[in-house]
Amino acid sequence: MKVLWVINGPISEIGKKLNIMTKDSTGWLTGYLSELRMLKDIELYITFPLTNQKEILTERVDNVTYFSFHQKAIVKSLKIPSYRVGDIGKQQLKQIIEKVNPDVMHIFGSEFEHSLVAAKIYNKPSSTVVHIQGLVSVIAEHYLAGLPPKALNKFAFSSLLRGNLKAQKEKFRKRGKYEVELIRFVNHVNGRTDWDRACVERINPQIKYHFCNESLRNSFYDYHWNRNMCEEKVIFMSQATYPIKGLHFVIEALNDLKQKYPNIKLRIAGNNLINVSGLYNKLRISSYGLYIRSLIKKYDLMNNIEFTGFLSESEMVKNLLKANVFISASVIENSPNSVGEAMLIGTPVVTSDVGGVKNIFEHGVDGFSYQHDAPYMLAYYIRKIFENDDLAVEFSENAKIHALKTHNKKTNMKTLLKMYNDIVNPNKENYDVE
Repeated sequence: MKVLWVINGPISEIGKKLNIMTKDSTGWLTGYLSELRMLKDIELYITFPLTNQKEILTERVDNVTYFSFHQKAIVKSLKIPSYRVGDIGKQQLKQIIEKVNPDVMHIFGSEFEHSLVAAKIYNKPSSTVVHIQGLVSVIAEHYLAGLPPKALNKFAFSSLLRGNLKAQKEKFRKRGKYEVELIRFVNHVNGRTDWDRACVERINPQIKYHFCNESLRNSFYDYHWNRNMCEEKVIFMSQATYPIKGLHFVIEALNDLKQKYPNIKLRIAGNNLINVSGLYNKLRISSYGLYIRSLIKKYDLMNNIEFTGFLSESEMVKNLLKANVFISASVIENSPNSVGEAMLIGTPVVTSDVGGVKNIFEHGVDGFSYQHDAPYMLAYYIRKIFENDDLAVEFSENAKIHALKTHNKKTNMKTLLKMYNDIVNPNKENYDVE
């Protein structure tokens, strides 16, 4: 069986081979990849867009063949570029698809133009499946949740480039049009939660929904959080750069917690959202960053918050092992891999109860979940973990056991292969993994 993956960017192994930058947003795909590449009866091909490369780059790495295709950046006035598949990219995708002649096209990432273009060039809806990670057409509806008018109207110089918060929401909505058209065009999607199933069936009531959990990055299976080795009163948060991650609610909770724990630390993975040191940072800070900075100053929390910068896979593991509590405060999610990774490590978790979180996490057993717009409840549950080591250890053990089932590589690979087999040969015996 020949399977062609269409993904949003190069993953790390091909990035290293081609000496090009890769984004961590595709890192979770390595969970599927590590298992699938070992199967002799599956030929796996992966294609991805590159902006500054007009020729098709082809490489083979450990039984997987990679192809790049060209996408172009469209810049209007002073706006941040939007990426489109021009004539070169369309012709290259056509060449790649014709060369591979896949039995199944599996599209990871529903919101970009290249996914829709690839599906239409292949033009076999009954052999095309779209993996649902998040759904920007739905996320756009929640993008500004919990933000007051003063935040929505806050102006930063960078707003000239990327727009204010309202404009950013509009970008999500526009990208969602590709997603809606794609889901209406294909016959199959694969998802893993009640939330993503409800959303895709709203878009296409006739779509065939295939359930398949995700396998996560290898390192997170190999470590186990230890209460005696973590840093006291340190909260770790893996993403916060845009509003749906809920940092504005976390700041409110942190203010509550500081009253009892003056030295509490919130450690946030990623670039410093509030940095205004030097002219460059003053010019590039976002309107959301300015609002977060104003909240931090209001509550005098500058010494309680630390941005780590970009974290590699191993660095993310280290931060989860060091944290007293991991939090996910998003206003909307499908099933966040960050929560799954924390559960695999065993770091005690407090997560907002949004989207599909309840399909991977049980409140009061694996940790605590709370109403996303109730930061006082976030603070309350963090305090409960801070003050009860036995409870923290219990949550750690339970969450790891649960996550090892949800993200079991062998189980998920069997499910993935069954989906491929059902798509290609619905009346034949399923593939299996020994």
